[in-house]
Amino acid sequence: MAPIQRRCPVNFGLSPSENRAGEAPKWPCLGAVQVQASGLDLSGQDRSTNQDHSVRTALTQVATMPFENSVVLVIDDDPDVRASVGRLLRSLGLNVQLFASISAFLNSEPPDCPACLVLDVRLPEQSGLDLQRKLKLANRKLPIIFITGHGDIPMSVEAMKGGAVDFLTKPFRDQDLLDAIQLGLSRDRAQRESERDMADLEERFASLSPREREIMIQVARGRLSKQIAHDIGIAEATVKVHRSRAMQKMKAGSLPELGRMAGKLGLVPET
Repeated sequence: MAPIQRRCPVNFGLSPSENRAGEAPKWPCLGAVQVQASGLDLSGQDRSTNQDHSVRTALTQVATMPFENSVVLVIDDDPDVRASVGRLLRSLGLNVQLFASISAFLNSEPPDCPACLVLDVRLPEQSGLDLQRKLKLANRKLPIIFITGHGDIPMSVEAMKGGAVDFLTKPFRDQDLLDAIQLGLSRDRAQRESERDMADLEERFASLSPREREIMIQVARGRLSKQIAHDIGIAEATVKVHRSRAMQKMKAGSLPELGRMAGKLGLVPET
């Protein structure tokens, strides 16, 4: 890999530093910037080691985060915060949707891809905590990262109990926000994969005949073929045929796996 060079134009959507009259804008080097009123903070000294480390950290973050086919939703009524966060995330290759209000967010189409929500706590219409409760009641499992300039301990406790990924107080480090976003996207990706797997499992179970379903449940309960045959009044060989067909349709490689599938479907208690 080519060495990382120190170049001040490396910028994460932040404003140029103050410059003298007649001079071109000077973009600050990464690691020595704090943006007023935006909640973004790149703390540190303008030293080669610190700056190179910050750049490497950001590049590593981009390489490891599951950015492809994902989106970060941002709700903040402060236009400066929205713009700064948007530029930061887009500079790292993220898809971003910005909203000035909760109503604008609720009127938008839910993303059909892994997503997380960066949400200001204090908003004009209703609070971010109110939205968190509303999403939970609607069974919309969207990972939330709260940001606020006026947070307190009870507020943060309520947010985390409600399932928030993180609760960041302005001004926060960019890397802290990126870490929380990485965790949020990973959670939502895993949740979506789990839901797809369950939908596929339910579809396979729906393809079974009534007799195959009955025998699958009996097998999952630990009943032997001869016991099942006696209970439902058919030959043991016929039970084995239905059991084999059920395993093929369910794509179960073994009887224990078939039992675990039944547990996931809620047909028997999971073990």
